[in-house]
Amino acid sequence: MANIKSAKKRIKVTNAKTLKNKMVKSALKTTIKNFEAAVANSSVEEAKAAFTKAVKALDMAASKGVIHKNMASRKKSRLAAKLNALSA
Repeated sequence: MANIKSAKKRIKVTNAKTLKNKMVKSALKTTIKNFEAAVANSSVEEAKAAFTKAVKALDMAASKGVIHKNMASRKKSRLAAKLNALSA
């Protein structure tokens, strides 16, 4: 355990940031799961709505530094491919 005041503060700050990042990642996974469920149901309109929410969540997570911007881009591309395959 840390003895120095600044080290104690860093532990507190790190824990707070970790919880915030976990919250963002969890919400992101949920939105992606909702999109994939809509695709599995073959519901095009529902999938389009879920896709826009998932893209927004990915962009927010990338802008906050929770995930890497290339990871967000890759996931958006793969989700778009699934949506296009459903539409076609």
